[in-house]
Amino acid sequence: MAVVAGPVVVGPAVAGSSTAGPSAASPSGTGPSAVATAVAAAAKSGATAAGSTAVGATAAGTAATIGTAALPGLPQALSARARTLAGAVRRRCADLAGIESPSGDAPRLDALAEELEAGFRATGAIARREPGPAGDHLVLEWEGRDETLPHLLIVGHHDTVWPVGTLADWPVAEQDGRLTGPGVVDMKGGLAILEGALALLADLGQRPHRTVRLVVVSDEEVGSPDGRRLVERQLRGAAAVLGLEPPHPDGRLKTARRGSTRVRVTVTGREAHAGNDAHDGVSAVDELVDQLVLVRGLAGQPGTELNTGRISGGSRANVIAGRAEAELGLRFSTTEAQRRTLDNLARLTALRPGARVRTEVLSSRPAWPERTGNPLLRHVRSLAAVLGQQLDGAPAGGAGDTNLPGSRGLPTLDGFGAVGAGAHARHEYIRLDQLAPRIALLAALLAVPLPRLRDRAEG
Repeated sequence: MAVVAGPVVVGPAVAGSSTAGPSAASPSGTGPSAVATAVAAAAKSGATAAGSTAVGATAAGTAATIGTAALPGLPQALSARARTLAGAVRRRCADLAGIESPSGDAPRLDALAEELEAGFRATGAIARREPGPAGDHLVLEWEGRDETLPHLLIVGHHDTVWPVGTLADWPVAEQDGRLTGPGVVDMKGGLAILEGALALLADLGQRPHRTVRLVVVSDEEVGSPDGRRLVERQLRGAAAVLGLEPPHPDGRLKTARRGSTRVRVTVTGREAHAGNDAHDGVSAVDELVDQLVLVRGLAGQPGTELNTGRISGGSRANVIAGRAEAELGLRFSTTEAQRRTLDNLARLTALRPGARVRTEVLSSRPAWPERTGNPLLRHVRSLAAVLGQQLDGAPAGGAGDTNLPGSRGLPTLDGFGAVGAGAHARHEYIRLDQLAPRIALLAALLAVPLPRLRDRAEG
């Protein structure tokens, strides 16, 4: 692969060069350049040649006609090459999942960020690392054919919920048309699919229709307490926002999300000998248990769900506990439910003389309500139809970085990652037969013009 001014040039002239071989960071030979090398092989396989004709130059109308008038055979070209590329993307996903990257482990997150940066640079991205307290974030940009248009923002993350050592007893494996392993669906599959889609466009001699910016944060699984600032910075002037989280298990995109907040409840008591001087102590553990009973009642209001995810406290069985804490995960269907519940939590007071209770919001995402008459979903749905796919959307229960733009009314869709199920569970997997359709869909979505999505939007 050779990088020249503008798009990445991938083809027979460079496929045999030294940079087209296996990545040093990927012993299996599916490193950054190998995905694009597979695209070059697809170009030789007889897929419809697209040349470097402008994609969708006349397409200001519906997505069903976008690209086909200006470039006959575009849907077939994208679909055929995506099918040929799917094997390389599958191997790329497996390699990424083989690099453990739990939230908070900066060295491992930085190692994965370096691998991702190399892969996206190979597709023509301008990349920079943004230091964070728990690992580097990535901000990448691809030049568009029309630089006067507002940019398209894509958001993703490279941290997972799985601790180091998970691979030892749950290795990445392929069986019965599925790839399973820690982080394959959330969201290393999505990152690999995007890399494949951009490499596919580069092989067709294309750049995205407008500037594309990608933010990959290192702390999404803990609420993006630092990464949020980078997402927020790139929202300014964005035409639309796409998320690389997995779709619903049936492939539907995500059109809305509940709000979420992580809250730490800390109780301070007074230590004492549990046998001789129990009357002098104030048990932080007992106080915390009683507070959690109250919290469960507060969270039982309509539109609110609670998960007590972690509890710790005390030191020994013969010592009255002097400190205890719990970390709560709260989900909200509306902004009002979120505000009401957090206000109630902030007013918690101790039930025992001598105990102190403190609540602290660790991270928070606003609710993203569903919008009526979603023009972005209509565009993607009709574009999928041109590619021979059936696609729809529905609200999702989980939260993510798309909550922020969605809550502000920006045209937003999530779920462009790998189709599968089991995120955060030991049966996490992706469906291999759905890789090619997702690669083709993302490539088409980047290549063709967006319709008017808002009254003040352009392009």
